[in-house]
Amino acid sequence: MKSNLISKSETVILLKTVSEKWGIEFPKIKNLRVHQIADEAQIITGQGIKILKINDEYLPFLSETQMLERFPHVTVDMGAVKFMCKGANVMRPGIKSHNEFETEKIVCIIEESQHKFIAVGKSLVSSSELESMEKGEVIKNMHYISDKFWEIGKTIYD
Repeated sequence: MKSNLISKSETVILLKTVSEKWGIEFPKIKNLRVHQIADEAQIITGQGIKILKINDEYLPFLSETQMLERFPHVTVDMGAVKFMCKGANVMRPGIKSHNEFETEKIVCIIEESQHKFIAVGKSLVSSSELESMEKGEVIKNMHYISDKFWEIGKTIYD
């Protein structure tokens, strides 16, 4: 795995891009490191930050609980957990509760018993549309516990 520090100007651009996509302000961070983990994927690490980039999507890394808490979330029942941890999308019947989110936004998935983050995905519908749904896909699962990014990410320390 190749990893290298990125320049100050690249850091500023990257943080600005992620801030705009996520709607979250970041403090100034120096010394961001990019770890090339696959052709289409990188893990970006820095002081208090770990971001998974898959193609052009930026996702908060699942180990970063403080960051994940800043995103909208859905809580899924225990029956959905094993499927989620194999990459399945979040289906309406498995959702126990949720807060507000819009379509095409990052949403974190929490399991109901321990209230742990198990996946990060992108909403396919808004939370208001979700209310009137009885079945169907709600969130595209993009990063989950036990995926290849999670396994590699456990070996990266900043």
